[in-house]
Amino acid sequence: MPLAVRQLSKALWLIALLPSAVFGQSAATPPPSTELIQKLIGRVEQLEKDEVERKKAAAQAEQKIKELQGKIQDLESGRVLPEIAVSADEAPTTKELQKKIQEIERKNDTASAEAAARDKQAPKIKVGQEGFSFSSADTNFVLKVKGLLQLDSRMFYGDNKLSQGNDSFLLRRARPIFEGTVFHDFDFQFVPDFGGTAVQIFDANVNYRFRPELQLKAGKFKGPVGLEMLQQDATLSFNERSLASALVPTRDIGVQLWGDVDEGRLSYAAGVFNQAGDNRNPGNNDFTDDKEFAGRLFTQPFKATGLSGLQGLGFGVGGSYARIKSNALGLPNTTGGTLPGYFTDGQQQFFAYNPVVGTVVANGAHWRVSPQGSYIYGPFGLQSEYVFSQQDVLNTTTQSRASLLNTGWSVSAQWVLTGEQASFSGIVPRHSFDWRSGGWGAWQLVARVGRLDVDKAAFPLFANPANSASSAASFAVGINWWLNKNVRLLSSFSHTAFKGGGAYNPLDPTTLVPPATVSRQDENAFFTRLQLNF
Repeated sequence: MPLAVRQLSKALWLIALLPSAVFGQSAATPPPSTELIQKLIGRVEQLEKDEVERKKAAAQAEQKIKELQGKIQDLESGRVLPEIAVSADEAPTTKELQKKIQEIERKNDTASAEAAARDKQAPKIKVGQEGFSFSSADTNFVLKVKGLLQLDSRMFYGDNKLSQGNDSFLLRRARPIFEGTVFHDFDFQFVPDFGGTAVQIFDANVNYRFRPELQLKAGKFKGPVGLEMLQQDATLSFNERSLASALVPTRDIGVQLWGDVDEGRLSYAAGVFNQAGDNRNPGNNDFTDDKEFAGRLFTQPFKATGLSGLQGLGFGVGGSYARIKSNALGLPNTTGGTLPGYFTDGQQQFFAYNPVVGTVVANGAHWRVSPQGSYIYGPFGLQSEYVFSQQDVLNTTTQSRASLLNTGWSVSAQWVLTGEQASFSGIVPRHSFDWRSGGWGAWQLVARVGRLDVDKAAFPLFANPANSASSAASFAVGINWWLNKNVRLLSSFSHTAFKGGGAYNPLDPTTLVPPATVSRQDENAFFTRLQLNF
């Protein structure tokens, strides 16, 4: 027991005994109890222990401060490296320190180079509004997965009561799109379509890209004749192409030399293809040994100049030539009917090769010429083309022959109301639709006029004038909402008037089906489309 405590204890005992010694047992104030004294002693001992711990902690803190001060002095004097305690005699020299630093930097550089090398060798994956892309590290091998989905509606007003089923929802296009590159210079494309009534292959080709000015494409793809036909299906201003596009093939199978010269100021294409009738998607095999020759020249002379008002001006001409030996597949497509012929904006047939006597086939020369042009300035765009399609035909029963010159033209315009740059390859909204942030996408106003005239020599030996119209003239207006680059809503109204045809005879079954039921009255149709394109 510490001395102070022992002395205090003795003092407390003396205080406790003092009353009995002086006053005896009869003292009025009782002496302090032993229990109280013990508590007081215990409290004194605890206070003494706390004091000892405090002094010990203060001493340790003081020692730590001295040690830290010593380390700081050593560091400032340059005698030690951080976390390396050495004596003054063992301290490294400046050269040794520089050597160690260089070794550390070299190791870091090596590690960074190794990491960069691993990154270069790793495949790359991209996901965005352009679709899904997988590529090798050097981009020599690339696979792009895209898609196009179009859900349409068509509603006809005042149409023929015999035309049942034309008011409809339809899956217009449902296409997975596979594109890519192998060995840097070889591009490929494969596009099947699951829309419509049967699965078809629309594009399947390989393109060798020696230079932008010199490329070679082989397989199935869009031919070089029509301007609107070359426009992507996902960027059309209206649900369907114009009457003029009915006079050129939908796709061709063959080989094409093509390129863009002087950064796109001049584009050219020239190829050899299997035969394809107007607006046809040809099969894998040709129906004749003769081939079709087709080409196109298109120039944008002011594209890279400082003349902003003329930079978007382009014009050119496309054409084709073929000889066909007595085959119906050389005639136009059967869209909207059962016989080869031409059809309206609403995909209803208004003309068919349907003479009263005999069957018509293509036999002889078939050539097309299409002067074309386009203009873009700010939010305004204009596109036009004229198509001549001369078709030699034969009535296999009467042996009548003729060279029919059918013509079509169209002019279409667009105005982007929200101010974005107009384009025939798609609008990119400044602010994509998002109700949370107040973005409303881009709004595009569109209009179009067009006409298709069938050669008068087609009647009556090759087409029945009572059923088929000799011409169709249409106009259409619409508004398109680009919610973003990938999603678009289209709505439009189209009116088409006919000349000729439209006969009705309950005893004649040919007047109870297209083209008679279609050409009997004007066509008024309202279209909508929900499109997803990525």
